[in-house]
Amino acid sequence: MSSVQVADQTFVAAPGEVVAQVLGERRRWRRWFPGLDVQVKEDRGGKGVRWVVGGELVGTMEVWLEPSLDGVIVHYFLHAEPAGCGDPAAITRTRRIAGKTMSFDLKAETERGRAPGEPPLYAGP
Repeated sequence: MSSVQVADQTFVAAPGEVVAQVLGERRRWRRWFPGLDVQVKEDRGGKGVRWVVGGELVGTMEVWLEPSLDGVIVHYFLHAEPAGCGDPAAITRTRRIAGKTMSFDLKAETERGRAPGEPPLYAGP
């Protein structure tokens, strides 16, 4: 079992293909995953992405996009070991916050212009 484990989920009112489009923009990864070198292991399109992680942590990371209602549930998983010394509990907290930042960015970008309670716009990013 990895000493750093993060699992989180957030509902996004947009189709998986639209969320995947934003998720696939590599320029965002440095901000979402600071200190990590991520290599795509499997691009699953509208179902998400799996990465191999290096840098400050060594392990795997995944975003799975599960269709739900009029959007998707963004499931975020990180399983890794610190590459150097560091408190796994503190690292886990930091990475949990980073994962939630990513999810909220995906939500804000793909739901832009949508009033609460209204159907998704599906306009794309």
